Amino acid sequence: MNGSFYLIGVFLAILSGSINNVGLVLQKKVVNEVPPEAKFFRSLVKNPIWITGILMEVAIGSVFFMIAQIYIGPALIPGLMAFGLIFLAIGSVKIVGETLKKEEIIGIILMITAIFSLGLSELSVDITGINILALNLVLNMTIFTIVLFLGTFICEILQRKIEKLKGILLAISSGFQFSLTNFWIAPLMAVIAHVFGGNATLGELFLFIACAIILIAASIIGTMKIQQSFQVANASRMIPIQQVPIQITPIIVYFFVFTLMPPTILPIIYVIIGVSLILLSSFLLAKRQAQLEVIK
Repeated sequence: MNGSFYLIGVFLAILSGSINNVGLVLQKKVVNEVPPEAKFFRSLVKNPIWITGILMEVAIGSVFFMIAQIYIGPALIPGLMAFGLIFLAIGSVKIVGETLKKEEIIGIILMITAIFSLGLSELSVDITGINILALNLVLNMTIFTIVLFLGTFICEILQRKIEKLKGILLAISSGFQFSLTNFWIAPLMAVIAHVFGGNATLGELFLFIACAIILIAASIIGTMKIQQSFQVANASRMIPIQQVPIQITPIIVYFFVFTLMPPTILPIIYVIIGVSLILLSSFLLAKRQAQLEVIK
């Protein structure tokens, strides 16, 4: 892949994560300021800051996320988007009127280091240059999807039987589903131009429909499961646990779904370092994210 295209993709992924989280901070700031006697949702929709936050999180950030998929594919984007947690941590500090603690500063430094490490790995997937309908790739995507849905199903059964692990299992279940949404955007972007251009093959139409169904279902299930985990466990612990499958599955996607292999072992080392630091940073920054999550 062209080096400049790769850098553009990295930049767009980081920008997407940053915009998403700044949008979330703006929303929560307005929510936190709504007086008890006011009509809650009416107050929100009349507030331009809240509307801006919604647009940043749902629309603008998503556009950059989808464009980044075209440039670098699904392998690195979830990790690069985690950069936005820095803005979430700083924004939540402003909302609750506190200062950054030592461990949060360390978390920010680790996150910056992690993003730098992921950027050096260059484990990109050229979605536009891959035959997305190749039989072996379709089979791999199907197996990957079934395994993650099966993982969610197993977590659902276990969380009903093991009360003390209920929150953790629900968070992992949510992570599986958001891993699916992160992945299935890539094949969607590979066929969407042909579909809306009116020259899609039957296979591309079928894949487009499958992408839409999976993305909608996984988003709904993922959101439900993480909210359920918050009801039974500390959100500051559940948020980084949710990130574990989200950050690990892209590596599986690169090596086992797209069956790619970097020319040297160095990119693999960079990815392992980057993902490890992201997970550690997520644990350090999760308390601030949890403070925002509990503001409704």
